[in-house]
Amino acid sequence: MKRLHRPATDWLNRHSLRFQLLARSLLILAALLILIGTLQYVFMKNFLYRNEAETLSAEARGPLREAMFMDRSGFGFERSNNGSGNSASDANKPRGPVLFLEDTSFALIEQDGRFTDISGTNNGSLSPRLSDAEYMSVLTKKALYKSSKEYRVVSDAEGTEQLIVFRQAGGPGNITGIIQIGKPTAPIKAVVLQQLLIFAALSVGALAGGLALYLPVLRRTLNPLQQMVKTVERTDAGNLDERFPVGQGQEEIDLLAESFNGMLGRLAMSFETEREAKEQMRRFIADASHELRTPLTSIHGFLEVLLRGAADKREQLYAALNSMHGESTRIKKLVEDLLILAKLDRAPALVLHITHLDEIISEMEPHLRMLAGNRALRVDLATGLHGMYDSDKIKQVILNLFHNAVQHTDPEQGIISVKLSTDGGSSGFIAITDNGPGITEAHMPHLFERFYRSDSSRTRKHGGAGLGLAISKSIAEAHGGRIEVASKVKSGSTFTLQLPLMLKES
Repeated sequence: MKRLHRPATDWLNRHSLRFQLLARSLLILAALLILIGTLQYVFMKNFLYRNEAETLSAEARGPLREAMFMDRSGFGFERSNNGSGNSASDANKPRGPVLFLEDTSFALIEQDGRFTDISGTNNGSLSPRLSDAEYMSVLTKKALYKSSKEYRVVSDAEGTEQLIVFRQAGGPGNITGIIQIGKPTAPIKAVVLQQLLIFAALSVGALAGGLALYLPVLRRTLNPLQQMVKTVERTDAGNLDERFPVGQGQEEIDLLAESFNGMLGRLAMSFETEREAKEQMRRFIADASHELRTPLTSIHGFLEVLLRGAADKREQLYAALNSMHGESTRIKKLVEDLLILAKLDRAPALVLHITHLDEIISEMEPHLRMLAGNRALRVDLATGLHGMYDSDKIKQVILNLFHNAVQHTDPEQGIISVKLSTDGGSSGFIAITDNGPGITEAHMPHLFERFYRSDSSRTRKHGGAGLGLAISKSIAEAHGGRIEVASKVKSGSTFTLQLPLMLKES
């Protein structure tokens, strides 16, 4: 039996089930962790951005607004006054120190769309500038910049990405514009990246820990399958009694084990049937050769006698010719029986038509009485039993069974009865009973075997080749019936032909 080559370890063999289960499980787990990490990055970044936007909005409304000088424009920067009296030209220029939060940009966008970078002109963070259309959109949609959750992420002139929010400038009754407050997003992204790195490290640790725990579990889980492989390797044509254990707690493995056990049982039955068929064929060839050798040897002997001069003697010539004729008839009958069995084995060719069983037996009764000779013959026929039969084949079965009864009963004291009956249902029975010596239990299982005879001698004058019962059994089965035998030593035997009946004549 060819063995499959296995590497040193199944875990490194990419074609092994263990490797594929492990690799695919880890791949799915890694994909899930990556998906979770990506979603965590997106959700955390959005959460931190919204939180930062709320913080900036709260600062613009609270301490920052109170600490800044509020002029009529509503924005908290001081107007300059250099004493030149030219206050009009310097009215909107900041003077003196202005309060700013670290890394925070401030800008004023007035009602007419003018943009003033407060933090940028006071050595603070540059304020990113949007387009005039975007500012006008913000100015006309007050609900947008009144909400603390609304923010935008843009880049300033130096390319620094900032998160900006908008608040109204001026008092409740004197809105002069909007305040733009911004803060770099780099610290927020750093926090998100740090959390992502921590999650990645934990994921790698989880994968490593899961791998360490998964290997023994997977090995234990696949152990029943490994045991099945070992059992298969031990199984060959000479050892089909090996069976897989069932009930290991794994439904799929148990089903596979049951399927394999069923397959092994069928293989064992097939091999046993094949052995029996070979043995039957061996016996068949031996028996057929024996049956043919006896008459051929007899014919050959008579021919030698004739060649030595017996042909010139009339009495010896006729005696030899009669014996040769009898042996040739025996050979002819044997060959015909073998042809009948071959046809029945291949595909029974039956000519079926509605046939009444009592009429068949009535037609055969004169012939049966002639075969019975001085033996007593009793016929008991039920009427109205009919079915689809090949009448010639049914007659052949009855004749074979009757001839068998004649051979095993005393020529003077023998009693043979033929009875046709029914069970009241869909079966008819033709029973042929004799008062012969009966059949011993040892011979009963072999009665319908080809060339089998309860008399072990093959040289007896009377009797066939042992094919009559085999032919009768095949014909009965071809009609959907069967032949049963009941016998008692020293009390006789009964052979019963059971045939299906038609309940109504069509």
